[in-house]
Amino acid sequence: MLGCTVLWSLAGVGTRQLERAEGFELAFWRSAFCAAFVIAVMVVRHRGAWLSRVLGAGAIGWASGAMWAVMFTCFMLALTLTTVANVLVVLAAAPLLAALLGLAVLREPVPGRTWAAIAIAAAGIVWMVREGLSGEGLAGMAVAFAVPVASAINIVLLKRSRGRVDLVPAVLLGALIGMVVTLPLAWPLSASTHDLVILALLGVFQLAVPCMLMVRAAHHLAPHEIALLGLMEVVLGPLWAWLGAGETATASTLQGGALVLAALLLNELAGIRAKRA
Repeated sequence: MLGCTVLWSLAGVGTRQLERAEGFELAFWRSAFCAAFVIAVMVVRHRGAWLSRVLGAGAIGWASGAMWAVMFTCFMLALTLTTVANVLVVLAAAPLLAALLGLAVLREPVPGRTWAAIAIAAAGIVWMVREGLSGEGLAGMAVAFAVPVASAINIVLLKRSRGRVDLVPAVLLGALIGMVVTLPLAWPLSASTHDLVILALLGVFQLAVPCMLMVRAAHHLAPHEIALLGLMEVVLGPLWAWLGAGETATASTLQGGALVLAALLLNELAGIRAKRA
């Protein structure tokens, strides 16, 4: 799951290298290359039966695919309607929503230490982006809220399948739905060859690979653990932007990021200690 967050967090530094592609075109190409890679993986794994695996994904597979599509598209749409800071604050609700939904649907108990970690991590993210927060762009924040909601539903779906259903096809379905939704908004396409190379790398390594890894991680982690560890993406994103794009991290970004890291580390160490006991 930590590997997922490392790869997801490369989005910012990758998009800083683009020449012309932006907004919905970025989302379209990223989904297109993600879909192509997942198809290639499924062809290698299942040969000629890959299409039947997709068509036979079942209700859980299609529902999971719809949730992936919401996450793939709503994040980009929200960024066009409000500030990055507002979007990140909304995304901080993901662990809380996942914990509540996991408790209600799966009866997954949430330890007190994890409730505390969720609160501390959320506070850390608010502190990270406090200088960019604004009361404007409420429509964008409403769209952004669809991302943690879809994420929580998707995590519970992945966990509920308990490995009985192969949900890698759901990642493909999500990418295909995302392509259909964003293409009309992205037309006419203007990405250069340079942009397409970067978007191909993002589609494969920033989207397809980590999403497929998350499907596997869901077999072993509770919903609140997956969502809480997912907040590492918010911490690592500014780090890669600093190292790869020359963006200077503010003091509040470093302080808030340290608070998030401390919450995640203490939660995991306390969990290991409890299991040993």
